[in-house]
Amino acid sequence: MTLYQNILHTEQFFLIAGPCVIEDRDTMHRIAESLVSLAEKRGLLLIFKASYKKANRTAETSYSGPGRAEGLQMLSDLKAEYGFPVLTDVHETVDVKEAAEVCDVLQIPAFLSRQTELIHAAAETGRIVNIKKGQFMAPEDMIAATEKVTATNNFQIMLTERGTSFGYHNLVVDFRSFAIMKSTQFPVIYDVTHSLQRPSVNRSSGGNPEYAKMMAQAAIATGMVNGLFLETHPSPIEALSDAASMLSLDQVAPLVDDCLKISGAIKPRYE
Repeated sequence: MTLYQNILHTEQFFLIAGPCVIEDRDTMHRIAESLVSLAEKRGLLLIFKASYKKANRTAETSYSGPGRAEGLQMLSDLKAEYGFPVLTDVHETVDVKEAAEVCDVLQIPAFLSRQTELIHAAAETGRIVNIKKGQFMAPEDMIAATEKVTATNNFQIMLTERGTSFGYHNLVVDFRSFAIMKSTQFPVIYDVTHSLQRPSVNRSSGGNPEYAKMMAQAAIATGMVNGLFLETHPSPIEALSDAASMLSLDQVAPLVDDCLKISGAIKPRYE
C-alpha cells in the first residue's frame, strides 16, 4: 500500500512527530532513534517531521532553520537511514518542487492555509498535502482548502487542527472542529503541542505542554482523529525553536500509550 493508504487504514492512530526545526545531526539522530523505537514497539505508523526553514518567526533574531539545501539533505539522510516517511513545511511556491523530491508529505503552515498558489503547487507534486487550519479560520472553512487540492486531481489530503486564536497570546481548541473537518472524508490530525502555544508572548512563543497528555486523550476520545502531531526534543529548554511548547522525548511514550488505550476502547463504537 501507499503511505496515504496506510494512513487511511491504520487500525489505531498514526503519529507525526519530530523537532520543530532541523538542528544539529546528533540531536536529529537522537530524536529519530527514540521515535522509531517507540513506533516499532507499538506498531504505529510514524511520519518524521522537521522544518528546514520556519518563515513565521516572532522576532528578527529567532532561529529559522538551516535553509532549504542543507535542511532537505538532512531529511534525506534521516529518511535513508531510518526508513520513515518525512514531512516538512513549505512556505513559498519556489520551494515546493525541491521539497517534494525528498518529502512524502508537504505541509501548508497555518498562517498560509488560504494561500491558493502555494496549495496548488504542493498538490501538483502528487505528494500528500497536510493543511493546518489557520488560527483565524473556522473548521468549515477547511472545505474550501481541500477543494484547492482536489482541483489539481490530487486527493491525498490531511487536515490538522492546531487551535484557534482566543484573545491575545492564547489559543483554544474547539473539539467540534474534529467532526466538522472529518465530514470532508479526509484524515484529521490533532496538533497537540502547537495548540498549547502562547503565541508571541514577549519576544518568543510561550506554551503549556503540561496539558498535552490531557488534550491528546480528549481528542482521541472524540473518535474523529486519525493522527496525532507533536513536537519533541531531548531537552526542550535548549531547543532552537518552540522551546516552551515541545515535549521532552521521555514524555512521548506515556502520552501515546494512554491515547492507545482510549483508541482501543472506543474503536468498536465508531466502526
